[in-house]
Amino acid sequence: MMDDVLVWWVSSLIEMAKLRWMLGAGSRWQPGTRLKLLFAGYNGTRNTGSDVRVEEMLRQVRQVLGEERVELTIMSQNFELSRGYFGDAAQVKLPDIFPPFLYREVPKHDGVVACEGSMFKSKFANALTAMMVGSLGIAAAQNKLSIGYGAEAGQMDRVVKRMTQRYCAQSMVITRNEESADLLRQMGIATEVGTDTAWTFEPHGREYGEKALRDVGWDGSASVLVVCPINPFWWPVKPSLGKAAARVATGAYKSSHYRSMYFHNAGANVDAAFDAYISAMANAVDHFRREKEVFPVMVATEMLDTHACRRIADKLGGVPVLSSRQHDMYELVSVLRACHLMVSSRYHGIVTSMPGLVASAGVTMDERIRNLMSERGHEHLLLQVDDPELEGKLLEVLRALDRERESVRDGIGRSVVRNLQTMARMGVYLEEQVQRRYPEFPVRQGVHSWEEYLPPLGAELEQLVTTYA
Repeated sequence: MMDDVLVWWVSSLIEMAKLRWMLGAGSRWQPGTRLKLLFAGYNGTRNTGSDVRVEEMLRQVRQVLGEERVELTIMSQNFELSRGYFGDAAQVKLPDIFPPFLYREVPKHDGVVACEGSMFKSKFANALTAMMVGSLGIAAAQNKLSIGYGAEAGQMDRVVKRMTQRYCAQSMVITRNEESADLLRQMGIATEVGTDTAWTFEPHGREYGEKALRDVGWDGSASVLVVCPINPFWWPVKPSLGKAAARVATGAYKSSHYRSMYFHNAGANVDAAFDAYISAMANAVDHFRREKEVFPVMVATEMLDTHACRRIADKLGGVPVLSSRQHDMYELVSVLRACHLMVSSRYHGIVTSMPGLVASAGVTMDERIRNLMSERGHEHLLLQVDDPELEGKLLEVLRALDRERESVRDGIGRSVVRNLQTMARMGVYLEEQVQRRYPEFPVRQGVHSWEEYLPPLGAELEQLVTTYA
Protein backbone atom coordinates (compact mmCIF):
# COMPACT_ATOMS: atom_id res chain seq x y z
CA MET A 1 0.00 0.00 0.00
CA MET A 2 2.76 2.46 0.96
CA ASP A 3 4.59 1.64 -2.28
CA ASP A 4 1.46 2.56 -4.21
CA VAL A 5 1.27 5.90 -2.38
CA LEU A 6 4.92 6.60 -3.17
CA VAL A 7 4.43 5.81 -6.86
CA TRP A 8 1.35 8.05 -6.99
CA TRP A 9 3.27 10.87 -5.27
CA VAL A 10 6.22 10.71 -7.65
CA SER A 11 3.95 10.39 -10.69
CA SER A 12 2.00 13.48 -9.61
CA LEU A 13 5.21 15.48 -9.30
CA ILE A 14 6.28 14.43 -12.80
CA GLU A 15 2.94 15.70 -14.13
CA MET A 16 3.37 18.96 -12.22
CA ALA A 17 6.90 19.38 -13.61
CA LYS A 18 5.54 18.86 -17.13
CA LEU A 19 2.81 21.46 -16.57
CA ARG A 20 5.31 23.99 -15.26
CA TRP A 21 7.46 23.46 -18.35
CA MET A 22 4.49 23.91 -20.67
CA LEU A 23 3.67 27.17 -18.88
CA GLY A 24 7.17 28.47 -19.52
CA ALA A 25 8.77 27.88 -16.14
CA GLY A 26 12.26 26.42 -15.92
CA SER A 27 15.48 26.87 -17.84
CA ARG A 28 17.09 25.23 -20.86
CA TRP A 29 20.77 24.81 -21.65
CA GLN A 30 22.25 27.79 -23.45
CA PRO A 31 25.18 27.54 -25.90
CA GLY A 32 28.43 28.70 -24.36
CA THR A 33 27.50 27.48 -20.87
CA ARG A 34 28.43 24.27 -19.11
CA LEU A 35 26.00 21.37 -19.44
CA LYS A 36 24.64 20.70 -15.96
CA LEU A 37 24.03 16.99 -15.37
CA LEU A 38 22.53 15.42 -12.26
CA PHE A 39 23.57 11.83 -11.51
CA ALA A 40 20.70 10.11 -9.73
CA GLY A 41 21.60 7.19 -7.48
CA TYR A 42 21.91 5.91 -3.94
CA ASN A 43 25.46 6.85 -3.09
CA GLY A 44 26.84 7.69 0.34
CA THR A 45 26.05 4.33 1.97
CA ARG A 46 29.48 2.76 1.44
CA ASN A 47 28.15 0.38 -1.16
CA THR A 48 31.45 -0.13 -2.95
CA GLY A 49 29.84 -1.28 -6.19
CA SER A 50 27.54 1.73 -6.46
CA ASP A 51 30.31 4.16 -5.64
CA VAL A 52 32.83 2.61 -8.04
CA ARG A 53 30.47 2.49 -11.01
CA VAL A 54 29.41 6.12 -10.49
CA GLU A 55 33.04 7.24 -10.07
CA GLU A 56 33.83 5.74 -13.47
CA MET A 57 30.65 7.08 -15.03
CA LEU A 58 31.67 10.60 -14.06
CA ARG A 59 35.20 10.08 -15.40
CA GLN A 60 33.81 8.78 -18.69
CA VAL A 61 31.41 11.71 -19.07
CA ARG A 62 34.26 14.16 -18.49
CA GLN A 63 36.37 12.32 -21.07
CA VAL A 64 33.66 12.18 -23.74
CA LEU A 65 31.98 15.56 -23.33
CA GLY A 66 34.98 17.55 -22.12
CA GLU A 67 35.73 18.37 -18.50
CA GLU A 68 35.54 22.10 -19.21
CA ARG A 69 32.09 21.76 -20.82
CA VAL A 70 30.18 19.97 -18.06
CA GLU A 71 29.11 20.67 -14.50
CA LEU A 72 28.36 17.44 -12.68
CA THR A 73 26.33 16.85 -9.52
CA ILE A 74 25.87 13.58 -7.66
CA MET A 75 23.34 12.61 -4.99
CA SER A 76 24.69 11.35 -1.67
CA GLN A 77 22.85 10.12 1.39
CA ASN A 78 25.80 10.79 3.68
CA PHE A 79 28.53 13.27 2.81
CA GLU A 80 30.92 11.73 5.34
CA LEU A 81 30.70 8.36 3.60
CA SER A 82 31.24 9.84 0.13
CA ARG A 83 33.95 12.30 1.10
CA GLY A 84 36.89 12.12 -1.31
CA TYR A 85 34.82 10.43 -4.01
CA PHE A 86 33.66 11.65 -7.45
CA GLY A 87 36.39 14.18 -8.24
CA ASP A 88 35.15 17.77 -8.55
CA ALA A 89 31.48 16.81 -8.88
CA ALA A 90 29.20 18.64 -6.45
CA GLN A 91 27.33 16.47 -3.96
CA VAL A 92 23.74 17.14 -2.91
CA LYS A 93 21.97 15.48 0.01
CA LEU A 94 19.43 12.84 -0.99
CA PRO A 95 16.84 12.60 1.81
CA ASP A 96 15.07 9.37 2.72
CA ILE A 97 11.75 10.96 1.75
CA PHE A 98 12.86 11.93 -1.73
CA PRO A 99 9.90 13.04 -3.94
CA PRO A 100 9.96 16.76 -2.97
CA PHE A 101 13.73 16.75 -3.38
CA LEU A 102 13.47 15.43 -6.95
CA TYR A 103 10.84 18.03 -7.80
CA ARG A 104 13.13 20.82 -6.57
CA GLU A 105 16.51 19.51 -7.74
CA VAL A 106 16.01 17.95 -11.18
CA PRO A 107 14.79 21.17 -12.88
CA LYS A 108 18.01 22.95 -11.83
CA HIS A 109 19.95 20.81 -14.30
CA ASP A 110 20.07 20.30 -18.06
CA GLY A 111 19.65 16.58 -17.78
CA VAL A 112 19.62 13.50 -15.59
CA VAL A 113 21.83 10.43 -15.78
CA ALA A 114 20.25 7.67 -13.68
CA CYS A 115 23.17 5.61 -12.41
CA GLU A 116 21.79 2.90 -10.13
CA GLY A 117 22.48 -0.59 -11.45
CA SER A 118 19.26 -2.23 -10.29
CA MET A 119 17.26 0.54 -11.91
CA PHE A 120 14.03 -1.14 -12.97
CA LYS A 121 13.15 -4.03 -10.68
CA SER A 122 11.20 -4.76 -7.51
CA LYS A 123 13.74 -7.21 -6.06
CA PHE A 124 15.34 -4.70 -3.72
CA ALA A 125 12.81 -1.91 -3.26
CA ASN A 126 10.03 -0.36 -5.30
CA ALA A 127 11.16 2.94 -3.79
CA LEU A 128 14.45 2.61 -5.68
CA THR A 129 12.70 2.21 -9.02
CA ALA A 130 10.30 5.04 -8.17
CA MET A 131 13.25 7.33 -7.53
CA MET A 132 14.95 6.36 -10.78
CA VAL A 133 11.76 6.82 -12.79
CA GLY A 134 11.03 10.08 -10.98
CA SER A 135 14.45 11.49 -11.84
CA LEU A 136 14.27 10.42 -15.48
CA GLY A 137 10.60 11.34 -15.80
CA ILE A 138 10.94 14.91 -14.53
CA ALA A 139 13.88 15.52 -16.86
CA ALA A 140 12.01 14.05 -19.84
CA ALA A 141 8.86 16.01 -18.97
CA GLN A 142 10.89 19.20 -19.28
CA ASN A 143 12.43 18.13 -22.59
CA LYS A 144 15.88 17.66 -21.09
CA LEU A 145 18.48 14.93 -21.36
CA SER A 146 17.12 11.77 -19.70
CA ILE A 147 19.46 8.77 -19.75
CA GLY A 148 19.65 5.55 -17.75
CA TYR A 149 23.31 4.49 -17.80
CA GLY A 150 24.37 0.91 -17.18
CA ALA A 151 20.91 -0.16 -16.03
CA GLU A 152 19.34 -3.53 -15.33
CA ALA A 153 15.68 -4.42 -15.60
CA GLY A 154 14.00 -7.38 -14.00
CA GLN A 155 10.70 -8.39 -12.44
CA MET A 156 8.63 -5.33 -11.50
CA ASP A 157 5.43 -5.12 -9.52
CA ARG A 158 2.52 -3.98 -11.65
CA VAL A 159 2.32 -0.44 -10.28
CA VAL A 160 6.01 0.40 -10.83
CA LYS A 161 6.06 -1.31 -14.23
CA ARG A 162 3.16 0.85 -15.38
CA MET A 163 4.92 3.93 -14.00
CA THR A 164 8.13 3.03 -15.85
CA GLN A 165 6.31 2.50 -19.14
CA ARG A 166 4.57 5.85 -18.89
CA TYR A 167 7.33 8.12 -17.67
CA CYS A 168 10.44 6.62 -19.30
CA ALA A 169 8.95 6.51 -22.80
CA GLN A 170 10.99 9.62 -23.74
CA SER A 171 14.20 8.48 -22.04
CA MET A 172 17.11 6.50 -23.43
CA VAL A 173 18.23 3.57 -21.28
CA ILE A 174 21.62 1.99 -21.88
CA THR A 175 21.44 -1.39 -20.19
CA ARG A 176 24.30 -3.56 -19.00
CA ASN A 177 23.06 -6.73 -20.71
CA GLU A 178 20.85 -7.89 -23.55
CA GLU A 179 18.29 -9.47 -21.20
CA SER A 180 17.50 -6.11 -19.61
CA ALA A 181 17.32 -4.42 -23.01
CA ASP A 182 14.83 -6.99 -24.27
CA LEU A 183 12.56 -6.47 -21.27
CA LEU A 184 12.59 -2.67 -21.67
CA ARG A 185 12.00 -2.86 -25.42
CA GLN A 186 8.90 -4.93 -24.75
CA MET A 187 7.73 -2.01 -22.59
CA GLY A 188 8.26 0.47 -25.44
CA ILE A 189 11.37 2.10 -23.95
CA ALA A 190 14.30 3.04 -26.20
CA THR A 191 17.43 1.08 -25.29
CA GLU A 192 20.98 0.33 -26.30
CA VAL A 193 23.02 -2.50 -24.86
CA GLY A 194 26.03 -1.48 -22.80
CA THR A 195 27.68 -2.82 -19.69
CA ASP A 196 28.52 -1.88 -16.15
CA THR A 197 30.82 1.11 -15.74
CA ALA A 198 33.06 -0.23 -12.97
CA TRP A 199 35.51 -1.86 -15.39
CA THR A 200 37.83 1.14 -15.65
CA PHE A 201 38.17 1.75 -11.91
CA GLU A 202 41.71 2.27 -10.64
CA PRO A 203 42.15 1.37 -6.94
CA HIS A 204 45.27 1.76 -4.85
CA GLY A 205 48.15 -0.34 -6.13
CA ARG A 206 48.47 -4.04 -5.41
CA GLU A 207 51.00 -3.33 -2.66
CA TYR A 208 48.24 -1.72 -0.58
CA GLY A 209 46.00 -4.78 -0.81
CA GLU A 210 48.84 -7.20 -0.07
CA LYS A 211 49.86 -5.19 3.01
CA ALA A 212 46.25 -5.09 4.24
CA LEU A 213 46.08 -8.89 3.94
CA ARG A 214 49.40 -9.33 5.75
CA ASP A 215 48.14 -7.05 8.51
CA VAL A 216 45.27 -9.50 9.17
CA GLY A 217 47.43 -12.62 9.16
CA TRP A 218 48.28 -13.65 5.58
CA ASP A 219 51.74 -15.20 5.32
CA GLY A 220 52.37 -13.92 1.82
CA SER A 221 52.51 -17.36 0.21
CA ALA A 222 49.16 -19.17 0.66
CA SER A 223 46.44 -18.53 -1.90
CA VAL A 224 43.96 -15.98 -0.53
CA LEU A 225 40.32 -17.07 -0.80
CA VAL A 226 38.03 -14.06 -0.47
CA VAL A 227 34.33 -14.58 0.27
CA CYS A 228 31.79 -11.78 -0.26
CA PRO A 229 28.51 -12.92 1.32
CA ILE A 230 25.24 -11.02 1.67
CA ASN A 231 21.85 -11.57 3.25
CA PRO A 232 19.95 -12.53 0.09
CA PHE A 233 16.64 -13.11 1.82
CA TRP A 234 15.81 -9.82 3.54
CA TRP A 235 14.88 -8.07 0.30
CA PRO A 236 12.79 -6.30 -0.80
CA VAL A 237 12.78 -3.28 1.49
CA LYS A 238 9.31 -1.82 1.91
CA PRO A 239 7.98 1.32 3.62
CA SER A 240 5.68 0.88 6.63
CA LEU A 241 4.24 3.70 8.72
CA GLY A 242 2.91 1.17 11.23
CA LYS A 243 6.30 -0.44 11.80
CA ALA A 244 7.98 2.96 11.94
CA ALA A 245 5.53 4.14 14.60
CA ALA A 246 5.95 0.93 16.61
CA ARG A 247 9.71 1.21 16.42
CA VAL A 248 9.66 4.76 17.77
CA ALA A 249 7.14 3.91 20.49
CA THR A 250 8.41 0.53 21.68
CA GLY A 251 11.68 -0.24 19.91
CA ALA A 252 10.03 -3.05 17.91
CA TYR A 253 11.34 -4.17 14.49
CA LYS A 254 14.87 -3.09 15.37
CA SER A 255 16.52 -6.04 13.62
CA SER A 256 14.63 -5.51 10.34
CA HIS A 257 14.86 -1.71 10.25
CA TYR A 258 16.65 -0.39 7.17
CA ARG A 259 16.31 3.36 7.53
CA SER A 260 13.61 5.96 8.12
CA MET A 261 10.25 4.26 7.41
CA TYR A 262 11.77 1.39 5.40
CA PHE A 263 12.08 -2.18 6.67
CA HIS A 264 13.71 -5.36 5.39
CA ASN A 265 11.77 -8.52 4.69
CA ALA A 266 11.78 -10.46 7.97
CA GLY A 267 10.37 -13.51 9.71
CA ALA A 268 11.14 -17.09 10.65
CA ASN A 269 11.41 -18.20 7.00
CA VAL A 270 13.89 -15.43 6.24
CA ASP A 271 16.01 -16.35 9.27
CA ALA A 272 15.99 -20.04 8.39
CA ALA A 273 16.99 -19.41 4.77
CA PHE A 274 19.78 -17.07 5.83
CA ASP A 275 21.08 -19.57 8.39
CA ALA A 276 21.15 -22.30 5.74
CA TYR A 277 23.04 -20.04 3.32
CA ILE A 278 25.61 -19.00 5.94
CA SER A 279 26.16 -22.59 7.10
CA ALA A 280 26.57 -23.87 3.55
CA MET A 281 29.10 -21.17 2.68
CA ALA A 282 31.08 -21.68 5.88
CA ASN A 283 31.10 -25.48 5.71
CA ALA A 284 32.21 -25.53 2.07
CA VAL A 285 35.06 -23.08 2.75
CA ASP A 286 36.09 -25.03 5.86
CA HIS A 287 36.22 -28.31 3.93
CA PHE A 288 38.17 -26.68 1.09
CA ARG A 289 40.78 -25.11 3.36
CA ARG A 290 41.46 -28.53 4.87
CA GLU A 291 42.19 -29.80 1.36
CA LYS A 292 44.24 -26.83 0.12
CA GLU A 293 46.56 -24.30 1.70
CA VAL A 294 44.36 -21.21 1.50
CA PHE A 295 43.93 -18.11 3.63
CA PRO A 296 40.20 -17.27 3.89
CA VAL A 297 39.12 -13.66 4.34
CA MET A 298 35.62 -12.18 4.39
CA VAL A 299 35.00 -8.87 2.60
CA ALA A 300 31.84 -6.79 3.02
CA THR A 301 31.73 -4.60 -0.07
CA GLU A 302 28.63 -2.93 1.38
CA MET A 303 28.28 -2.07 5.06
CA LEU A 304 25.07 -4.10 5.21
CA ASP A 305 27.09 -7.23 4.42
CA THR A 306 29.25 -6.98 7.55
CA HIS A 307 26.85 -9.09 9.60
CA ALA A 308 26.89 -11.93 7.04
CA CYS A 309 30.69 -11.77 6.92
CA ARG A 310 30.98 -12.01 10.69
CA ARG A 311 28.55 -14.92 10.85
CA ILE A 312 30.70 -16.94 8.44
CA ALA A 313 33.94 -15.77 10.05
CA ASP A 314 32.74 -16.99 13.44
CA LYS A 315 31.84 -20.40 12.02
CA LEU A 316 35.37 -20.62 10.58
CA GLY A 317 36.97 -19.89 13.93
CA GLY A 318 37.48 -16.16 13.57
CA VAL A 319 38.92 -15.49 10.10
CA PRO A 320 39.50 -11.82 9.18
CA VAL A 321 36.65 -9.52 8.11
CA LEU A 322 37.34 -6.41 6.05
CA SER A 323 34.41 -4.06 5.53
CA SER A 324 33.57 -0.95 3.54
CA ARG A 325 32.61 0.49 6.92
CA GLN A 326 36.34 0.95 7.59
CA HIS A 327 37.84 0.84 4.07
CA ASP A 328 37.02 3.17 1.20
CA MET A 329 36.56 1.94 -2.36
CA TYR A 330 40.19 2.55 -3.38
CA GLU A 331 41.38 0.41 -0.47
CA LEU A 332 38.81 -2.37 -0.63
CA VAL A 333 39.12 -3.02 -4.36
CA SER A 334 42.90 -3.14 -3.96
CA VAL A 335 42.38 -5.89 -1.37
CA LEU A 336 40.08 -7.83 -3.71
CA ARG A 337 42.59 -7.69 -6.55
CA ALA A 338 45.38 -8.93 -4.27
CA CYS A 339 43.44 -12.17 -3.67
CA HIS A 340 43.67 -15.33 -5.76
CA LEU A 341 40.27 -17.06 -5.48
CA MET A 342 36.82 -15.56 -4.88
CA VAL A 343 33.32 -16.70 -4.04
CA SER A 344 30.90 -13.80 -4.11
CA SER A 345 27.21 -13.05 -3.84
CA ARG A 346 28.04 -9.42 -4.61
CA TYR A 347 28.02 -8.60 -8.32
CA HIS A 348 30.56 -5.82 -7.96
CA GLY A 349 32.77 -7.94 -5.77
CA ILE A 350 33.28 -10.04 -8.89
CA VAL A 351 33.41 -7.17 -11.39
CA THR A 352 35.94 -5.06 -9.50
CA SER A 353 38.20 -8.08 -8.92
CA MET A 354 38.23 -9.16 -12.56
CA PRO A 355 40.85 -6.66 -13.84
CA GLY A 356 43.16 -8.28 -11.27
CA LEU A 357 42.39 -11.71 -12.86
CA VAL A 358 41.09 -13.12 -9.59
CA ALA A 359 39.51 -16.51 -10.34
CA SER A 360 35.91 -16.01 -9.20
CA ALA A 361 32.67 -17.92 -8.76
CA GLY A 362 29.20 -16.57 -7.99
CA VAL A 363 26.44 -17.55 -5.57
CA THR A 364 23.58 -15.45 -6.88
CA MET A 365 20.19 -14.19 -5.75
CA ASP A 366 19.16 -12.65 -9.09
CA GLU A 367 20.11 -12.27 -12.73
CA ARG A 368 23.13 -9.96 -12.40
CA ILE A 369 25.83 -12.50 -11.55
CA ARG A 370 24.08 -15.08 -13.73
CA ASN A 371 24.34 -12.79 -16.77
CA LEU A 372 27.98 -12.01 -15.99
CA MET A 373 28.98 -15.66 -15.64
CA SER A 374 27.15 -16.48 -18.87
CA GLU A 375 29.02 -13.71 -20.69
CA ARG A 376 32.32 -15.09 -19.34
CA GLY A 377 31.44 -18.64 -20.37
CA HIS A 378 31.65 -19.78 -16.74
CA GLU A 379 28.14 -21.05 -16.07
CA HIS A 380 29.64 -24.01 -14.20
CA LEU A 381 30.93 -21.55 -11.60
CA LEU A 382 27.45 -20.24 -10.77
CA LEU A 383 25.23 -21.34 -7.87
CA GLN A 384 21.94 -20.17 -6.35
CA VAL A 385 21.71 -18.77 -2.81
CA ASP A 386 18.71 -20.97 -1.99
CA ASP A 387 20.01 -24.23 -3.46
CA PRO A 388 19.33 -26.95 -0.85
CA GLU A 389 22.59 -28.62 -1.97
CA LEU A 390 24.61 -25.40 -1.83
CA GLU A 391 27.29 -26.73 0.53
CA GLY A 392 28.31 -29.69 -1.60
CA LYS A 393 28.01 -27.84 -4.88
CA LEU A 394 30.07 -24.93 -3.58
CA LEU A 395 32.85 -27.27 -2.50
CA GLU A 396 32.94 -28.67 -6.03
CA VAL A 397 33.02 -25.16 -7.47
CA LEU A 398 35.93 -24.23 -5.20
CA ARG A 399 37.80 -27.30 -6.38
CA ALA A 400 37.07 -26.35 -10.00
CA LEU A 401 38.27 -22.79 -9.40
CA ASP A 402 41.56 -24.10 -8.04
CA ARG A 403 41.94 -26.76 -10.72
CA GLU A 404 41.02 -24.48 -13.64
CA ARG A 405 42.53 -21.29 -12.25
CA GLU A 406 44.59 -20.35 -15.31
CA SER A 407 41.85 -21.01 -17.85
CA VAL A 408 39.36 -19.11 -15.68
CA ARG A 409 41.78 -16.17 -15.48
CA ASP A 410 42.16 -16.24 -19.24
CA GLY A 411 38.38 -16.12 -19.71
CA ILE A 412 38.18 -13.25 -17.23
CA GLY A 413 40.84 -11.26 -19.08
CA ARG A 414 39.00 -11.64 -22.37
CA SER A 415 35.73 -10.64 -20.69
CA VAL A 416 37.26 -7.50 -19.17
CA VAL A 417 38.48 -6.29 -22.56
CA ARG A 418 35.13 -7.05 -24.22
CA ASN A 419 33.40 -5.03 -21.52
CA LEU A 420 35.85 -2.15 -21.91
CA GLN A 421 35.02 -2.05 -25.62
CA THR A 422 31.30 -2.14 -24.83
CA MET A 423 31.72 0.63 -22.26
CA ALA A 424 33.42 2.69 -24.96
CA ARG A 425 30.31 2.27 -27.14
CA MET A 426 28.29 3.65 -24.25
CA GLY A 427 30.38 6.80 -24.54
CA VAL A 428 29.39 7.03 -28.21
CA TYR A 429 25.70 6.62 -27.30
CA LEU A 430 26.06 9.33 -24.64
CA GLU A 431 27.64 11.72 -27.15
CA GLU A 432 24.86 11.04 -29.65
CA GLN A 433 22.12 11.61 -27.08
CA VAL A 434 23.61 14.93 -25.99
CA GLN A 435 23.91 16.09 -29.59
CA ARG A 436 20.36 14.99 -30.35
CA ARG A 437 18.94 16.86 -27.36
CA TYR A 438 21.25 19.88 -27.59
CA PRO A 439 22.47 20.18 -31.23
CA GLU A 440 24.59 23.23 -30.43
CA PHE A 441 26.61 21.48 -27.73
CA PRO A 442 30.23 21.29 -28.99
CA VAL A 443 31.13 17.60 -29.27
CA ARG A 444 34.54 16.35 -30.38
CA GLN A 445 35.27 16.30 -34.08
CA GLY A 446 37.09 13.71 -36.17
CA VAL A 447 37.56 9.97 -35.85
CA HIS A 448 38.45 8.57 -32.43
CA SER A 449 39.67 5.16 -31.33
CA TRP A 450 37.47 3.18 -28.96
CA GLU A 451 39.91 3.79 -26.10
CA GLU A 452 39.29 7.54 -26.40
CA TYR A 453 35.70 6.98 -25.28
CA LEU A 454 36.94 5.60 -21.95
CA PRO A 455 38.44 7.38 -18.97
CA PRO A 456 42.24 7.00 -18.78
CA LEU A 457 43.19 3.38 -18.07
CA GLY A 458 45.68 2.23 -15.44
CA ALA A 459 48.66 0.02 -16.20
CA GLU A 460 46.80 -3.18 -15.23
CA LEU A 461 44.02 -2.53 -17.73
CA GLU A 462 46.42 -1.33 -20.41
CA GLN A 463 48.22 -4.65 -20.14
CA LEU A 464 44.96 -6.57 -20.51
CA VAL A 465 44.04 -4.54 -23.59
CA THR A 466 47.46 -5.26 -25.09
CA THR A 467 47.04 -8.97 -24.38
CA TYR A 468 43.42 -9.58 -25.34
CA ALA A 469 42.18 -6.79 -27.65
